[in-house]
Amino acid sequence: MLKHHRRGLPRRSDLRKAARRREASVAFAIFALCVVMAAVRPAYFALDNLNDLFLASLPVLVVAAGMTVVMLTGEIDISVGSIFAVCGVVAGMLAKAGLPLLVDVGVVCVLGASFGALSGSLVAYLKLPSIVVTLAMMIALRDGLRWSTQGAWVQDLPAYFQWFGLSQSAFPLVAGLVAAVVFAGLSWGLRYTGAGRLLYLTGSNAEAARLAGVDTSQVKIAAFACLGALTALAAILNSVRFNQIPPNAGLGLEMKVIAAVVVGGTAITGGRGTLAGTLLGVILLSAIGPALTYLGVSAYWERAIQGAIILVAVGLNVVPARAQKRAGSLDAARA
Repeated sequence: MLKHHRRGLPRRSDLRKAARRREASVAFAIFALCVVMAAVRPAYFALDNLNDLFLASLPVLVVAAGMTVVMLTGEIDISVGSIFAVCGVVAGMLAKAGLPLLVDVGVVCVLGASFGALSGSLVAYLKLPSIVVTLAMMIALRDGLRWSTQGAWVQDLPAYFQWFGLSQSAFPLVAGLVAAVVFAGLSWGLRYTGAGRLLYLTGSNAEAARLAGVDTSQVKIAAFACLGALTALAAILNSVRFNQIPPNAGLGLEMKVIAAVVVGGTAITGGRGTLAGTLLGVILLSAIGPALTYLGVSAYWERAIQGAIILVAVGLNVVPARAQKRAGSLDAARA
């Protein structure tokens, strides 16, 4: 029975080849963008600009890593921008209350994981579409935060909170190390652990996973909780860069993150994708906005370009998948 449900699925070697091709194409796009900017606007590569670009990209990368985990299960979460805003405000308020930094980080990550687990439970047990559940979560959290803060920013943050109590020059190294450890650990887990394989199996064929004894509901809840916790961590990495925290942070974050993950080759239908591809997607999309500014193009075009990139990337994922499905169906019929 399990073999019957696996019939028609692409082989693992084929998936690896497809992932490498996608990663190579995104890497080439990054290279092409760098060549153009080096020729037209070499000031783009000034150290200050690259440092700002690096710090702005770190939160996106951390959230994108969690989004990859969720999308591997065949689900999606568009509430990350609102979770990001709530966790940032809560982190600032806890810091003002005198909570030690590590305790603050732990509490906020648990809060983010709780939001994710709630969405995951509604998706897994009530069988509600994830886009509907997370849309409701996005609106509820954003409006709840707006009502509770009345639009006021969190100010007068303690010195130990900003830049993690480090110098402004030392913070990028520490923040980059934190993001690298999280990203590398998650990448290793997806590739070499049973939990990682369960994510791929749940997304590629949930019925086969169920017949194999996998509790796909728990897998999805864990994926959403992981994304929530990483979104909270990203909110902290972003909040400590400033001396005040706005309640409208994270607007449009979901679009940036989903675009980066899809561009990196993760299938919206689940079961296919790598964190290496997500990393390349984040680099490409994070570089486009500042590049448009240096080229004198209106910043409003950034989101339009992101939307176009999503459509193209989804098309590149869906067309081959349909071709493989038809080929699998033909093979099954001949058998």
